[in-house]
Amino acid sequence: MLHIEHFTKRYGGKTAVDDLSLHVAPGELCAFIGHNGAGKTTTLKACCGLLQADEGTVTVGGVSVKDDPLAAKRLLAYIPDNPDLYEFLSGYDFLNFVADIYGIPKDVRAERIGRLGDQLEITGALPSLISEYSHGMKQKVAVLAAFLHEPKLLLMDEPFVGLDPVASHQLKLLMTEHCEKGGAILYSTHVLEVAEKLCDRVAILQNGKLVANGTMDEVKGDSSLESVFLGLAEQKEA
Repeated sequence: MLHIEHFTKRYGGKTAVDDLSLHVAPGELCAFIGHNGAGKTTTLKACCGLLQADEGTVTVGGVSVKDDPLAAKRLLAYIPDNPDLYEFLSGYDFLNFVADIYGIPKDVRAERIGRLGDQLEITGALPSLISEYSHGMKQKVAVLAAFLHEPKLLLMDEPFVGLDPVASHQLKLLMTEHCEKGGAILYSTHVLEVAEKLCDRVAILQNGKLVANGTMDEVKGDSSLESVFLGLAEQKEA
């Protein structure tokens, strides 16, 4: 579903991501972990077309993000680490705006907004202006908007930040259901315990380089994901 091939991105004289190749197949839920500044957000932004690669290619469902960005974006959704929503709109207006972009029929969008809104416990707040929402409520609306057009690929940057325990649990269920239906997810996180339980694949990025990649069992073996991650960090420092 997602093919990143030899992706390199530089900012000035600094290489943020260096020759990264990573594949996420349909049905896979892949954790993307690394220290702050490792290059995770840069990679996710390149995957959804917000940044252009200096070298390499990114394809979504076989569609080049660079050569056919609109077709690629129809297949994916992206939740940034700090969603910037239109605060002068109500939750309903914003979600209908997103539904209009993706051409979702009104009866279909109404059903999905109602179902997902109830699941995330945000339905009651949707008539209110987004400017009145807490950070957690904005995060819920961003999650709802991402799932609204049932994308093939979900890209998430720290999606659990700001969510209460109930909403976090519901998001985990939504992510699992999405992959069970054949979708794919690549999401960055610092909460390694959740990633270890939730994901079947993991990719570890360090200073822009991929240092571990595979199934969760292949990468962590008999250790915890946290132990493996800290061990790789110590090796790098040594």
